[in-house]
Amino acid sequence: MNSFDGDITAPEGTVEPDRLLQPVPDGQRITVMLAAFEGWNDAGEAASDALRYLNKLWDGKKVAAIDADEYYDFQFTRPTIRRTQSGERKIKWPSTRIYKASAPDTNVDIIFVQGTEPSYKWRAYTAELLVHAEALNVDYVVLVGALLADVPHSRPIPVSSSTDDNALRERMDLEASQYEGPVGIVGVLAEVALLAGLPTISLWAAVPHYVAQAPSPKAQLALLHRIEELLQIPLDTHELSEESDAWERGVDELATEDPEIAAYVRQLEEAKDTADLPEASGESIAREFERYLKRRGKDKP
Repeated sequence: MNSFDGDITAPEGTVEPDRLLQPVPDGQRITVMLAAFEGWNDAGEAASDALRYLNKLWDGKKVAAIDADEYYDFQFTRPTIRRTQSGERKIKWPSTRIYKASAPDTNVDIIFVQGTEPSYKWRAYTAELLVHAEALNVDYVVLVGALLADVPHSRPIPVSSSTDDNALRERMDLEASQYEGPVGIVGVLAEVALLAGLPTISLWAAVPHYVAQAPSPKAQLALLHRIEELLQIPLDTHELSEESDAWERGVDELATEDPEIAAYVRQLEEAKDTADLPEASGESIAREFERYLKRRGKDKP
């Protein structure tokens, strides 16, 4: 673990309950594992796309992989054939890949876990992931998922944050997840990581169920904004913001073509607006303005 430069260290006397990382002694680094899995945990592929965006942005390098033959049913999660840049056909097998990157101008290292939800041996699979986490000196785990929900596409995409780690919950003013029911690999990994003593937080974006197909750039952008808040590292999301705006305009056009869908969207909008009235607080406005100033400062020469 290490100290933070620039935006990472909070000014003395300020309270930032959303901050995941805490200042640490000079000369040390801190490592955060970000994990997302394609499949049941990944509506609109928003979670896996968010991590792919960050991995590319920070030039992550592959450091490990988990053997696909041990954990996947290839009749269910089939390999695909793709052409390489040279035009050759190559089979791409389902797998879990682990990358390492360093967030620019900080003392924060990021470990990306990107793969498909496994078919078999989930306990062995998560144990193997934690072996890699220990070898890579991971300090925190952030699990990223997306689910289908009754939310309107025309409003900000909700992103919930939860943790079962008592210290994190108190420090960040978070709630423990109240969900009961079937879980995916994200839920299993959250429990196993906590049992291993790793502070773990889960992020879930709510994707409008009537536009569930991938890609879902607006949900992807919402997840990136939440990661940005947790890590206190400004992200360049200008290109993705344009894609998100274009996606929303496209869904608007499709909705207007079907009166029933248009009426349903208006109903969702009204319910969302009513529920969000208390959220227009000074605290939320100040947080959004702070994020804007950080991005503007980063864009200056």
